[in-house]
Amino acid sequence: MKNNVRQPQQERSIEKKNKIIQAGYKLFAEVGYHGTNTAEIAKEAGVSTGAVYDYFCDKRDIMISVLHLYVENASRPVMQILTEAKPLDVPKVAAEILDKTVSIHRENARLHNTLHALAAADEAVNAAFIALEDQVTQKVAEALAANGIQRQHAEERVHLAMNMIQSFAHEYVFDKHEYIDYAAMRDIVCKQIVSLFE
Repeated sequence: MKNNVRQPQQERSIEKKNKIIQAGYKLFAEVGYHGTNTAEIAKEAGVSTGAVYDYFCDKRDIMISVLHLYVENASRPVMQILTEAKPLDVPKVAAEILDKTVSIHRENARLHNTLHALAAADEAVNAAFIALEDQVTQKVAEALAANGIQRQHAEERVHLAMNMIQSFAHEYVFDKHEYIDYAAMRDIVCKQIVSLFE
């Protein structure tokens, strides 16, 4: 395994590295982590396999960069809903964030499953997901406080709300139980989230 990877400085090199990350993102989403290799990533990115190893040690190294991009892509629209809501209407924002989270899970279903499966065995992947939870929890708690919504144990309340949203998204996108009325479940989840901040 090559360890002397380059940190690109010039715009062209940064662009090449980003193409490799985007190619990894696409292929991991389409065929999974174990279903692809660095040669296929290089081909998708339009670069040589050697160029891949100029910027990454191996496929796992690419996957870690893909994970960071996934985390950014998943968290940015949710945080945007929260920060753009003026004034912050908790029932409306809760419903919008719930719907956006479902949409993100649907659009990234294969990659989401791939990364979560890897989290069980890869400490770096698991740490990235924990860091995302920490970051979002703190930012949401701060945004609520900035909008005059201050509750005791705010971070615990936000974390519970996040867990409900994630659980609903997983249920809606991946599990699909025939006996569940998802519109009713969505309504229940939204009401439960609102009750945490009343």
